[in-house]
Amino acid sequence: MTSSLRDVVFVAGHQGMVGSAIVRHLKAKGYSNIIHAEKQDLDLTSQASVNSFFSSRKIDQVYLAAAKVGGIHANNEYPADFIYNNLLIEANVIHAAHSNDVQSLLFLGSSCIYPKQAPQPMSEDALLTGQLEPTNEPYAIAKIAGIKLCESYNRQYGRDYRSVMPTNLYGPHDNFHQSNSHVIPALLRRFHEAITTGEEEVVIWGSGSPRREFLHVDDMASASVYVMELEHQAYQANTLPMQSHINVGTGVDCSIKELAEIVAKVSGFAGKLVFDRSKPDGAPRKLLDVSRLKNLGWQASINLEAGLAEAYSWYVENLPTARCS
Repeated sequence: MTSSLRDVVFVAGHQGMVGSAIVRHLKAKGYSNIIHAEKQDLDLTSQASVNSFFSSRKIDQVYLAAAKVGGIHANNEYPADFIYNNLLIEANVIHAAHSNDVQSLLFLGSSCIYPKQAPQPMSEDALLTGQLEPTNEPYAIAKIAGIKLCESYNRQYGRDYRSVMPTNLYGPHDNFHQSNSHVIPALLRRFHEAITTGEEEVVIWGSGSPRREFLHVDDMASASVYVMELEHQAYQANTLPMQSHINVGTGVDCSIKELAEIVAKVSGFAGKLVFDRSKPDGAPRKLLDVSRLKNLGWQASINLEAGLAEAYSWYVENLPTARCS
């Protein structure tokens, strides 16, 4: 697309981990017309509310980073909430963008869109080739629908709506809930609490054997803006009309056990690690093939240990206001 620093940019989900990182990155690049709305002022699950918001503003670009998210436990416990809320958010925002002649939109999905047994690393063409991981299938279905919404408006109306599929994200402004959060914030909180209370061991869910890829949210923000600013010809040359999404990750994974050991190191915990095998592991491995984005000229730059150290410091410094619910 042809973007300008003068564009009016709407970031949906600006208070979340990814949305806030995108806002920071846009500001650092010189964008000055960034708009957003508080939850009490804009209910993204309400079609009327979203339509009213778009019709009252002249928006040039949309970053759709708003979503209901959570870890294995939350996805298992609240499947209806995850599919219903995410379908409403993306349908309302994407349709309102089209109805109000917004030509440029970036939809943020998730690597859970790929089948549980997809060949590793998972390339974009693995989408819809097999059964999904049962623990997060409703969320994954919603994210797949978001991709197809973007592609459908592109095909029918000539829009330039793009999709990026990040691997597991972490960083400032994450949700540190004890049971409903993703693995990294859950571990950061657990290790910090063990240190402050003098516990001699930390319990980690699952066997520790599943392998995961982790991307710092500042890298994700950088990639999102990079993809949004790509010339239309370059984007089209590296995607297909009905396979238009782009993976975003590091291309490197580690086991949950290795991750826990790094978190122990950066937090200063010297006790024992105990793995609770009664808890679900999820997919055995999730590693993205990031060659498509690398060919387009972008790759991650933040090392996992350095990124975890920064995330832990942020959590400790912001503990009174960090999201823990």
